[in-house]
Amino acid sequence: MPVSHSRPSLAADKAREAKETTLKRTLTLSLNELGVDVALIAVFEREGGPLVSYGYRGFSPREAHAILRTLAQPHPAGNRFPIAGDGEAGSAERLRMITPTAKALLAVPLRHQNVTYGYLVIGRKETATFSKKEKALVETASEEISAALEKAALFDGSVLLRRPFVAEEPIKAAPSPVVEPLVAPASHVTPERKERISALLVEIAGSLTYDRAWVTYYDPIAGSIEVLAITGTDESRDPKRDLKPGQRLALDASASGWAVRHRKPRVDHDLASTQGRFLDHKQLFKDKYRSTLVIPFFLRGQVGGTITLASKTPDHYNVADAKSLEPLIVKLVELLQEPTSAATPVVAAGEGAEMAALPAPPAPSEPLIRKQERQAALNEFSAFLATEVREPLASIRAQLEDVTGEGILEFDPQTRIETAMRDLIRVEAILHEILDFAKPLELNRRPCRIPDVIEGALTLVAVDLEVNRIQLTRHYAPNLPQVRCDEAKVQQAFLSIYKNSIEAMTPGGHLEIEVIPHRHGRGQLQVQITIRNDGAPIPTEHVGKVFEPFFTTKRSGTGLGLASVKKIVEEHQGQISIASGPGQGTAVIIRLPALAYRGGRFRRGGRRRPHRGR
Repeated sequence: MPVSHSRPSLAADKAREAKETTLKRTLTLSLNELGVDVALIAVFEREGGPLVSYGYRGFSPREAHAILRTLAQPHPAGNRFPIAGDGEAGSAERLRMITPTAKALLAVPLRHQNVTYGYLVIGRKETATFSKKEKALVETASEEISAALEKAALFDGSVLLRRPFVAEEPIKAAPSPVVEPLVAPASHVTPERKERISALLVEIAGSLTYDRAWVTYYDPIAGSIEVLAITGTDESRDPKRDLKPGQRLALDASASGWAVRHRKPRVDHDLASTQGRFLDHKQLFKDKYRSTLVIPFFLRGQVGGTITLASKTPDHYNVADAKSLEPLIVKLVELLQEPTSAATPVVAAGEGAEMAALPAPPAPSEPLIRKQERQAALNEFSAFLATEVREPLASIRAQLEDVTGEGILEFDPQTRIETAMRDLIRVEAILHEILDFAKPLELNRRPCRIPDVIEGALTLVAVDLEVNRIQLTRHYAPNLPQVRCDEAKVQQAFLSIYKNSIEAMTPGGHLEIEVIPHRHGRGQLQVQITIRNDGAPIPTEHVGKVFEPFFTTKRSGTGLGLASVKKIVEEHQGQISIASGPGQGTAVIIRLPALAYRGGRFRRGGRRRPHRGR
């Protein structure tokens, strides 16, 4: 008779729970001992997974979530996060963001044996720079945290930086349902355009010399700039470290983005001071470049992109040089305004009859046509917001940042401008929410357990649950199958549902979460998540509208919360529904297709459970 594996598994679960308790206690104690009013601490529970907050003080839940998203942004320098300076690994640096609570944020990566397992962040309500004493405080605190966790033997892979459940994704037993393909942001780089822009850059060298030059295109909806062509690269150097056509840069992390936001040329003669802020200056500084000139150009009255010239000669450029390139910039604008030719399939001789014999694709159904029309209208509206609203707002904020950073204002004008900046940041956040909803989702799918994703989202609203005395009940069915999903996006969906539930409940309410397996259709296995609250029910006439974009009954808000949740669920080939009525509160039911199901057994962690004979 086969040996049961339940006891070792139960013992392992208890050991892991004990370590999780120790981790929470250690991090909470470290946060309390910091002696600052605004702080946050977060760790990676799983390799490649999202940052999970283990406590914060002074921040609102929305601010804490925004900081976690900023820290989790990919960065070319490995585990480094987007910062204003470029210090040594493990040193405290200022985050390139502000929140309504904190006008300055100082962050330090938590590291163990040269591996980043989390971040410690402190904030201050003034815009002044952090002193050496404050930096030393947070660096010392990070070292003490790592030492305490190492002493508690928490770096064994059981609670921190855990390995993925499976090394390779298992093959699905049943074919997945047909869904519309995800559309990645369209690239503006074509071989013809790249060749013609490179020729134009060579022509520019006749008017203004350079050692390296490139042209970028500004994508207002994506909020980034894309490199179209580059000349003057060093073939002996590793191309992975250099800019390349098709590469995208964030506005806040590049000198080209600065020129786009400010709508004026930028000259730099000291790349040592800017290479920490701008990614496009980092490699130039390493290659001993001494001077750069970035010139924005305009398409149809809006910023279209930038031209960057870099030289190894000190003080080689000045702002007046931009006017000397105006005739060539006009040529570039005319080139970019030309329609790109669509690629047409080439049919070899003798294949025409065979191609003609192929049946024509079926016409799209009426609901699909309506969906495409709505998406096209939304894209057009988003393009308008991105160019006519977001660009001026970004320019205004950039100018206000310059004024407040100079320190030339008296206390009262400085306070009024900072108040205006907070309101401006709030408007930008709403605008970004609308534009994010309009963009196609880019999913990074991997096998994951839904209870882990749920718990990760619950940590972000733990303070709200405690403040409102919300009783939380969880029920996770045993042997739940995994789901192939984008953990960060699904966690975002759960977080939005939690926030709506908390707002609907009175203090002392009850929030219930249930996760069970569910059979759908012809035996297809799903994971069903039910999030139920006992708050005020949704009016009957509104139940059918809650998932529509921009529908809201709140005084403030965009009405995109549940619409974004539905979009995320449907992109994962799932279904979402809502039930609400007097005396029963509101329940949101989400069903996601299970990943591995074979022979009547769930396959978990890439292995099938052994069959137990009699």
